[in-house]
Amino acid sequence: MIGCGFYAQNHLHAWQDLAGEGAALAAVCDVDTGKAEAAGRAFGVPFYTDAATMLAGDRLDAVDIVTRHNTHCALCELAISRGIATIVQKPFAPTWEDCLAIVEAAEKAGVWLAVHENFRFQTPMRHVRRVIDSGAIGAPSWARIMFRTGFDVYRTQPYFYDEERLAIADVGIHVLDLARFFQGEVERISCETQRRNPKVRAEDTATMLLRHRSGSVSVVECTYEARRDPDPFPETLVEIEGDKGSIVVLPGSRLRVSSNGVTTEEDIGSPLRSWTTVRWHVAQEGAFLACRHFLDCLQRGVQAETSGQDNLKTYALVDAAYRAAVEHRAVAPEELNESAGAPRSKARGAQ
Repeated sequence: MIGCGFYAQNHLHAWQDLAGEGAALAAVCDVDTGKAEAAGRAFGVPFYTDAATMLAGDRLDAVDIVTRHNTHCALCELAISRGIATIVQKPFAPTWEDCLAIVEAAEKAGVWLAVHENFRFQTPMRHVRRVIDSGAIGAPSWARIMFRTGFDVYRTQPYFYDEERLAIADVGIHVLDLARFFQGEVERISCETQRRNPKVRAEDTATMLLRHRSGSVSVVECTYEARRDPDPFPETLVEIEGDKGSIVVLPGSRLRVSSNGVTTEEDIGSPLRSWTTVRWHVAQEGAFLACRHFLDCLQRGVQAETSGQDNLKTYALVDAAYRAAVEHRAVAPEELNESAGAPRSKARGAQ
């Protein structure tokens, strides 16, 4: 693993818990000596402060990059150049062009590449997908996907104050990915942003309207400035309507399904792991389940759901949302492909 900071602790615990399924955490690295040493000692592995040294010195099957997005290009290039399967934390990279360059480099080298886009792996969201797939509500035609909180995210991530892009790039990317996961690819997106907290540089609130290729519509919302009691953080709340019924994810991981006039409600949470806590569990477990998925795909030599190629589609929605907000119009994600050129080939399986 490269990166041993705040969120990386979830990855470290995830890989440790996956030992019984074939994962072996081999080494950790962080430019902060204290963080690297603390992680190395806590998880019983060698620690490094230089990624190149770690990758050159150990025979590794995969590397999990859990660092700030402005480091992703260089670190991905380093791992890919050594033929090491690469997992990179979202957001993929600072710009669309950087994302394309990483995907193209991996394809050229035949290196397996995935993005740690984890909301879709959270237990409640997988339950929603299963209900959709069951046909219980018919064909989805409308959805609202919400991540609205007033939780102090700046306390553990103070750099958020100075980001040029905030709400959409940090958490909006997750809910946009869920819109794709639930309702398919997007034809066009409109967006209104707000800066409700005068201390932040960028937008802290975004309200987005998506028209999917299927004809369905979704409203995607994200904010760090909600004033709700109780605050559902870090849960994502969902409403989906189809021609036979509806799905509603309520606070506290409750799922209400109406199908052909019959309504049922159930708990869609899951037990705590040894290192997860009550409020954070749904997000922490999402990281674990994403890592489990990546491990399984690597072992079987197949692409991940959130491969580099697939994540380009989610990242394109992020960029399209920002463009839509600035230009006050609906933007088609394909406009990014036309301006920059998308990779043409498919990456091969795990090496």
